[in-house]
Amino acid sequence: MSEPDFGVAVGSRLKTRLLGRPLHFFETIDSTNTYAGQLAAEGAAEGTLVVADAQTGGRGRLGRSWVSPAGVNLYCSLILRPPIAASLAPQINLVAAVAVADTIAGLDGLPPAIKWPNDVLLSGKKVCGILAEMQTRGEHLQAIILGIGVNLNARLEAFPEELRDKAASLFVVTGTPVERAAFTASLLTHLEQAYLLWLEEGFPALRAAWERYAADLIGRQIAVAAQGEAISGTVLGLDTDGALLVREQTTETPRRVVAGEVSVIGGYQQGGTHDPRD
Repeated sequence: MSEPDFGVAVGSRLKTRLLGRPLHFFETIDSTNTYAGQLAAEGAAEGTLVVADAQTGGRGRLGRSWVSPAGVNLYCSLILRPPIAASLAPQINLVAAVAVADTIAGLDGLPPAIKWPNDVLLSGKKVCGILAEMQTRGEHLQAIILGIGVNLNARLEAFPEELRDKAASLFVVTGTPVERAAFTASLLTHLEQAYLLWLEEGFPALRAAWERYAADLIGRQIAVAAQGEAISGTVLGLDTDGALLVREQTTETPRRVVAGEVSVIGGYQQGGTHDPRD
């Protein structure tokens, strides 16, 4: 599928009422999140979607770069304007992770897993990254720029060597190519459903779904780097607001973790990986 055809194909497959309307498509862009942020600051409507075939400056969490080769993966950003307190906005990371996992689960292959707060894994390797950036005025939330990158069809050699034991694509894991436009449209449908449910009922309505995908995480020993502090213990699950509940060895009272980088001791043991070069 040529680059312009991808944008047209996504638009023709949309079944959403809000998300992806309007849609801005670029063959190459520095960062979909950066451009969507500019649109939001100029007053662009909720649901506006920015999609690119390639990024030259894709960004991930914690200031990391996101490898974004052309023609194989999904790189997109949405403008959301939820009528909520700014303190609740980080929950969108968990909401989006559930939507991505639901979309992947609808394909043939291995079941996805979520690593808190919003990494989506297959065979223990990261296939999706989510970056939510807030725009505020004082204490008031103006917009959330929700960036989602899903490694769909990239081959193993497209990843830097230092990432090949940590990241993969759906194709690398399953050996089956993914139709990008259909996947994008399906993701937007799942995300719209999850987003509207979150607005109506709050995160508790999605908590069970998140924990189901995180079944490999719950009960595991983890280490968390959180705001300069090292935390270790056993994962109990999520609090009602999405905070990770961890039981440390030194106390019976669960520790609430609201931000940080999680490392699973012993790693994930989920499935195997297909090498498309075989």
